[in-house]
Amino acid sequence: MGVSEIERAIEALPSEELAELTAWFAERDGDAWDKQIEADATAGKLDALAAKARASHRAGKSRPLSANFPVPTATGDEM
Repeated sequence: MGVSEIERAIEALPSEELAELTAWFAERDGDAWDKQIEADATAGKLDALAAKARASHRAGKSRPLSANFPVPTATGDEM
């Protein structure tokens, strides 16, 4: 089955099945992303980026996250 056939099959799905497929694909894609980031970190591929971020922070070019994002409360409703 080729990509075009898969696309047509997806377009023909009822909305409930499309939602199930979308959730499955998002989870699968997220898992692949996590594995790739972990492998890159282990291999040292992110070291230069981390060093640059630390240097920027030491130079005063960063702000606390609370300045950019709401701080969650005990209920978490504000996020």
